[in-house]
Amino acid sequence: MSWLQVVVLSIVQGLTEFLPVSSSAHLAIVSRFFFGGDAGASFTAVSQLGTEAAVVVYFARDIARIVRAWLRGLFVRAHRDNVDYRMGWYVIIGTIPIGVLGFAFKDTIRSEARNLWVIATAMLVFSAVIAAAEYYGRQNRHEAELTWRDGLIVGLAQCLALVPGVSRSGATISAGLFLGVDRALAARFGFLLAIPAVLASGLFSLPDAFNPANDGMSATGVQLLASVVITFVVGLAAVAWLLRFLTHHAMYWFVGYRVVLALVVMALLATGTMAAT
Repeated sequence: MSWLQVVVLSIVQGLTEFLPVSSSAHLAIVSRFFFGGDAGASFTAVSQLGTEAAVVVYFARDIARIVRAWLRGLFVRAHRDNVDYRMGWYVIIGTIPIGVLGFAFKDTIRSEARNLWVIATAMLVFSAVIAAAEYYGRQNRHEAELTWRDGLIVGLAQCLALVPGVSRSGATISAGLFLGVDRALAARFGFLLAIPAVLASGLFSLPDAFNPANDGMSATGVQLLASVVITFVVGLAAVAWLLRFLTHHAMYWFVGYRVVLALVVMALLATGTMAAT
């Protein structure tokens, strides 16, 4: 990879990781349209380490409070009614599905799922899901009312993000809305739920990013480090903006963007302007 590719793709990753528009789809589209090749699932996973570090920093107080409450609750029964203790278990429960499916289908994710026809179709179809979640979501449930069932359902929804074009935040926020959770809490829980999954995926993919074979472009250690730093800085600004935006605005803006982008990509593929693989 050239340094221009590293910088551009890292900025794209940082901007789109938290928005319900699919960062993996954007990396695949941008890298193929502008640079003539797929950045690859491994580079994508490693670059996400920076954005997840941004989530850890942004939610540092929440994470520390949840971890402390969870540890206290493990040993002292009286602390188990604490909301933060339960949230710790919800994150653990919600992480299990994507850990199992991500490992089971890792080869498919790195190959067939990165076809641009698949990505554009996923963007288009899941736009309808996000719109439906916004329309039908009651948003009358709050943090104290969450249960382990909610954690499991949102965790299962996160698995949909294994298909580029779906969007991790789009899937988890939509699941939360369908469950009646308010939009800001759905987003917060989705971001917390993503931390262990994305960190594990990035560390697991780190060796492949240096020598991707058929999995995309290769990058040096310095380039990968630079990518993580760039995605961290851009991602920190993006997550702060999104949480403020979702407090007062619906996700229909992102639905419109997804539909337009999907149709443009399909048109480029149909006319041969851009290759699907």
